[in-house]
Amino acid sequence: MKIGIIADTHDNLPAIDKAVKRLNQEKVQLVLHLGDYVAGFAVLRFKPLEAKLIGIFGNNDGDHPLLEKRFREINAEIRGRFAEVVVEDVEIAMTHGDELELLKSLIATESYDVVAQAHSHEATVYRKGKTLIINPGEVCGYLSGKSTIALLDTQNLSARIVEI
Repeated sequence: MKIGIIADTHDNLPAIDKAVKRLNQEKVQLVLHLGDYVAGFAVLRFKPLEAKLIGIFGNNDGDHPLLEKRFREINAEIRGRFAEVVVEDVEIAMTHGDELELLKSLIATESYDVVAQAHSHEATVYRKGKTLIINPGEVCGYLSGKSTIALLDTQNLSARIVEI
């Protein structure tokens, strides 16, 4: 299965629209959003997404009840500050990445096949033992000047960063 991993959209509506378009072009079947939508109105831009969307909260997400409501309105799921997702026997941990002790522990224990994390806005893909660590960078493009997403292939457990 091809999974899109995104984060740090930070209310940048044109960038969200570009990300949704690219994810649809890539024919991903699942999108994992690692947080920092910021405001509830930004979530509505994911409605045209042709894949299931699962999200978690980031450190800049304000009104959690409103974000939860917006996720329900687009038939998507938001799980809190951390989530475990299992796809085709691939165990994925989702964390925004601002809780450094949690992030370090998730990586160090090698308990998951994939640790998807964000927060730094730096796109990276690397391995620690059996665990693939993915930071999709930032959709918003505010800090790096690049709007990026990650694409995960569960068949061969590989990922790549894509600039949109």
